[in-house]
Amino acid sequence: MIRRTAKRILRRRFGWLPLYELRNKVLLAHTVPKVWLFETAEVRRLRRLLPDLPTPLVTTVIPTYKRADTLSAAIESALAQTVADNLVIVVDDGGGQVPPLPDDPRVVAVSLRRNTAVLGVVRNVGVRLARSPFVAFLDDDNAWEPDHLATALAALEARPKAPSYRLDGVYTALRRVTADGREMDILSVPYDRRLARERAFLDANAFVARRSRGLRFSRLRRDRGVLPREDWASFYRYARHHRIAHVPVPTVRYLVNPNTYYTVWD
Repeated sequence: MIRRTAKRILRRRFGWLPLYELRNKVLLAHTVPKVWLFETAEVRRLRRLLPDLPTPLVTTVIPTYKRADTLSAAIESALAQTVADNLVIVVDDGGGQVPPLPDDPRVVAVSLRRNTAVLGVVRNVGVRLARSPFVAFLDDDNAWEPDHLATALAALEARPKAPSYRLDGVYTALRRVTADGREMDILSVPYDRRLARERAFLDANAFVARRSRGLRFSRLRRDRGVLPREDWASFYRYARHHRIAHVPVPTVRYLVNPNTYYTVWD
């Protein structure tokens, strides 16, 4: 009885997702130093291999792992953006199955020396390789509408309401689709950090942000079934010191994929 009462009080005060994340950090924090060292070593190695990367307006980071069939469509949707000044960095998580890339100088693919199974590390490598003022994220089984980057950048670069107010990141709405192309619904929820303690709805595929030291993803390994998931943990921390806004325009075609490597669907 006392234990149940304590749980209710803690959940009411802090929310269940932050409490779950605290538990994850206690149980898994010992794995982070090794993963961080590997991530840093890979960034240094890849910078030596890619010394002449351009400095575009936006860098799109696409993590991938053994999904060559859908990766090509994701890359094509990134290249088809109305914002053409966009470099696509494909980061293979040691899977070794990157298909032939489009004959386009705006696409670069790199492979990690081994599989990490930590989505945050794969994204972090791409972010740390980027030289652009803005960074966007797209998973290898999803796609963007052609105006995705333009819609997000327009919000980021809009004249602020006050001189001291500047958005650091924006996310658009998600159009969720099944494998056969059927539309399930549209997810469009304004960001509220207090509400986020109970619900997870900000997804990296819809997120575009200013590149900064604070733009880093969680390095905890989140095996299937571990809650909260990668995106919630990363953006909940990011929103503590950065301003995030929602643009209620569906610009992402998000595949509800039962075979995804990172996410469990009920």
